[in-house]
Amino acid sequence: MALKSNCTTLPKIAPDEEMFVLRAQDASAAKTVALWIAENILTAPEQKLKEALDCALRMRLYHGMKPAD
Repeated sequence: MALKSNCTTLPKIAPDEEMFVLRAQDASAAKTVALWIAENILTAPEQKLKEALDCALRMRLYHGMKPAD
């Protein structure tokens, strides 16, 4: 939910912690974020859900969308 240049989450990731990156160019990224929202809607902080929704909407409008590579 951030640009690479201002992501506050990356420094919090432990050296041995698994992670998965979704890029706006990946055609399935916005749908994947929407699924995350649906799975976490009852437990995640409202602000985090709003950030995720805003991110999914920006991803959906991204001009360089293509199949994942």
